[in-house]
Amino acid sequence: MFEGITKGLSDAFKKLRKLGAGKLTADNMREGLREVRRALLEADVNLNVATQFIGNVEQRAIGQNVLDRVDPSEQIIKIVYDELCGLMGPVDHKIPQKADRPVVLMLCGLQGAGKTTTAAKLALTLKSRGRKPFLAAADLKRPGAVEQLKVLGEQIGVTVYSEPTDPVSVCQNAVKEAKKQLCDAIILDTAGRLQIDDELMAELKQIDKLCKPDEAYLVVDAMIGQEAVNVAKAFHDALELNACILTKLDGDARGGAALSIKQVTGVPIKFIGVGEKLDKLEEFHPDRMAQRILGQGDMMGIVEKISEMQKSISKEELEEQQAKLEKGQFTLMDFRKQFEMIAQPGMMKDLIGRMPGMSEMIPEGEDPEVAVKRVQGMIDSMTKKERANPDMIDTPRRRRIAAGAGVEPHEVNQFLKQFDTVRQLMKQMASMSLWQRMKMMTGLGKAGAFLPGGMNQLKVKGDTGKRKTAKERAEERKKKKKKR
Repeated sequence: MFEGITKGLSDAFKKLRKLGAGKLTADNMREGLREVRRALLEADVNLNVATQFIGNVEQRAIGQNVLDRVDPSEQIIKIVYDELCGLMGPVDHKIPQKADRPVVLMLCGLQGAGKTTTAAKLALTLKSRGRKPFLAAADLKRPGAVEQLKVLGEQIGVTVYSEPTDPVSVCQNAVKEAKKQLCDAIILDTAGRLQIDDELMAELKQIDKLCKPDEAYLVVDAMIGQEAVNVAKAFHDALELNACILTKLDGDARGGAALSIKQVTGVPIKFIGVGEKLDKLEEFHPDRMAQRILGQGDMMGIVEKISEMQKSISKEELEEQQAKLEKGQFTLMDFRKQFEMIAQPGMMKDLIGRMPGMSEMIPEGEDPEVAVKRVQGMIDSMTKKERANPDMIDTPRRRRIAAGAGVEPHEVNQFLKQFDTVRQLMKQMASMSLWQRMKMMTGLGKAGAFLPGGMNQLKVKGDTGKRKTAKERAEERKKKKKKR
């Protein structure tokens, strides 16, 4: 997600870091900001939005005194971050609730944007918040749309209303039925077209007039880039939208739509679709997205993802893992179990995208899940004793493991070194609070721990950096032999 703009801004900031000390002036910023503008335009950001954005950054930066011990470029990065947050936000994620009737939410958009699937995703989101949603299948134009919504509704346990009349009648009668069933929210899945036309808008205006939706959401495909802004503007002019839901954002490397919609239309992005599964609808947080665009990761997103995964793990298992970490008994098999947990389709790519600097470790075009399978292959090629005690793996064993996993011996050696570093870090983190862990991870990111080879350059607790004496090394070898 947003790989193109992240890389472009990263290159721009490298030039900005060449700035001298003193005040930020138009002269010593011009080249860097030109690169920022180029990165925005290459990401398919609206031309007027990109121009105004650069103007705002330049206006805020010129003449600003450089703080002590702060690189001038870091101040510009902070300004860019603030402007990105302002460009995409603020966003109110609350969905209204009425005491005497169900709140009416109308979804609209072009055909193929993913309205029907998004309707089911939104219903599941409401259900997870303790609400009782109801779905109305008002898309009578697309063949199979009504049946598709019924199937999705059955999967998530939400009632779907349909009738073979006309879209306006379906919506009106569905609202009445939702009230009878004591539902507190009804989602209207309206029809779309391949292009905006008078017939489509007339139908939506009629539904809007008679059903009086509390909120109207435009479902728009992020993959269409800058055209998404034009679509949003046309629908907003006709219906006065409350928010947008961007779909297929996980497949959009540019991000132009996300950066342009709010500025051009005044309509914020409320939710984003980041996968095909029904639980892949997330709240859109401008500050987190700005961090990811600037290559700083999304630590809160990682915490939330891991919390979701841990719900499926029993309390006993979690306590057992905690005890192992505190004692430093975290083995390669435990490590592999953690990989299995996050190696679900799309999960690894999503987590790596949220970790600061991690996306740079994956060569362009390579799937992160392939790297995970390579690591799993190395662990699977080891014996039980080797997994429990990696220190016993010498050169002949490395060659055997490499042959079994289809990799080179030096890759096995590199992985074992990384595992040892991770094991010691995890032992430290086991006794920390959630806040302390986040603070530590943020510090590691700033120290370059997530850059290629970065983990190997960091010293963990217990490593003073002092060279051991010959006697100490001999005693260490004896201990290793006894373990074997």
